[in-house]
Amino acid sequence: MARRLLASLVLACVASAVVMPLHRQAEASGPLVSNQVGYASVNGIELFFRVYGEGSPLLLIHGGLSDSSVWRDQIAALAENHQVIVADSRGQGRSTRTADPITYDLMADDYLKLLDTLGIQKAALVGWSDGGIIGLDIAIHHPERLTRLFVQAANATPDGVKHYVAPETVPELRHYDDVAEEIHALWANEPNFTADELASITVPTEIVIGDHDEAISRKHTEYMAETIPGASLVILPDVGHSAPIEDPAGYATAVLEFLDRDLS
Repeated sequence: MARRLLASLVLACVASAVVMPLHRQAEASGPLVSNQVGYASVNGIELFFRVYGEGSPLLLIHGGLSDSSVWRDQIAALAENHQVIVADSRGQGRSTRTADPITYDLMADDYLKLLDTLGIQKAALVGWSDGGIIGLDIAIHHPERLTRLFVQAANATPDGVKHYVAPETVPELRHYDDVAEEIHALWANEPNFTADELASITVPTEIVIGDHDEAISRKHTEYMAETIPGASLVILPDVGHSAPIEDPAGYATAVLEFLDRDLS
């Protein structure tokens, strides 16, 4: 029961990412025009994606039970000097899924194969919540594919969620007819990055959290920043878990400051 309540809290935070962009789309000054849009055939699924702008590649990965539309109000600023790639993670948004259980490692491989499809060898990665976990997975297992990593509101282990209580029973990580139920099972079982795995990350990394994040523990966020070599900790002011939606301009500024910073 405790885990179900906890998952509901996280889902409530993430669900705002699904509803709010629809309202913001009506406020946008004009339609964004993508350079490329379509479906990439990766790992047995059709992964919906869009590409904007030109320059060094920047991959944006949304949170769980959301989709790539959460980045709509930031793409214009980010695409001024970068090739921005957005996609819907498997089983979410317009992307399909298979009977294989959704895991972070599988989604990470989906995104790597998307980059392969687009002919991109290396990219900077911005990940929000589940997207940040996917980014950590890639940084641990395929660091050669990343130039920089911006991880916001992510956890390295399930107990990184606020008010975590170990459950008596954990839902099985398997295929469910309802993708929401499958993502809930994912949250209950993963991620499980060890301290040694985090310490192995060599990609320049920024660990980021809103100053009143409703879902992820500040202490856990600080632990990740302290454990990843050279990682910096950034606290975004006046935002919570859904920082990309709550303050799109401020979020884009934080991303660009990190991307453009001289790390030599």
